[in-house]
This record gives sequence, structure tokens and C-alpha cells, in this order.
Amino acid sequence: MADINHVVLVGRLTRDAELKYTAGGQAVCKFSLAINRRRKSGDQWVDEANFFDIVLWGRQGESLNQYLVKGKQVGIDGELRQDRWEQDGQNRSKVEIVANNIQLLGGGPGGAGGGYTPGGGYQEHRNEGGVERPPRDSGHHQGDDGFADDIPF
Repeated sequence: MADINHVVLVGRLTRDAELKYTAGGQAVCKFSLAINRRRKSGDQWVDEANFFDIVLWGRQGESLNQYLVKGKQVGIDGELRQDRWEQDGQNRSKVEIVANNIQLLGGGPGGAGGGYTPGGGYQEHRNEGGVERPPRDSGHHQGDDGFADDIPF
């Protein structure tokens, strides 16, 4: 039986994404997400923020980097990876989330609308009733095909 390593998160970027390239020329886009969680403390509900580092590799990272700005709400589908290294004779490690798919969601800087998935292209969001709704007007022209001119691919 295979092990399962699957993470799905919806949160807001804590800072603008940072795009760098490896020595081999591979693009790597890194950013951090804040995920709010409500918990009960005594008789009151308290919001508690959790912060997660996200890594997005390759062409998807290059394409989405300009849209991944502080405050932007995104949905992440990915997996956990543990990075290990040695520093000053001490073994160190850090858990990051390697994103496989990202959805750009409404609200926050960068406007609202659909999202990009590597195999699926642009996707419209559906409201609770399952009825397709167009993205909010972000001031960009939409062509006859219904897609915005600033789609990241």
C-alpha cells in the first residue's frame, strides 16, 4: 500500500512571491500563506493564524509570479516535502509545501477571477448553487471567448 501525502489549503499571501532560478535554469517561485483557523478559548471563538511556506516549480511559477502578491487569496493543492541540510555542524530541516496546482481566488490585491492549473488552463469559479459565474470585472477587457487578456499563459 502506498503512502499518502496530499495537502489542500486556501489562504492569503503574506508577502509578494519571489522568483529565482536554479543553476540548471529551473524556475522556482516561493511565497508564504497565512491560513486562519477558529478555535474556542473559554466561551469565545478566537482566530489563530498559521503560516506555511509554498514552493512552485517551473513554468507555472514563472507564469503566476506576477499575480502572487501580498494579500492575494489562493487555493493550493500539493504535497509536503522536508528539506534537510547541515549548518554550523547542526542538522537542520524545514517542511515546505510543493504546489502542484494553484487557484487564484477572489479578494485581495491582484483582482478576482479564475485560476490556473497546469493541465486544465483557466477555470471559472462556481457559486454555491453550482452555477457558473464570470470573474468580477478587474478592469481588463474580455475577448469573445470570455477570457481576460491578462491570463498568465
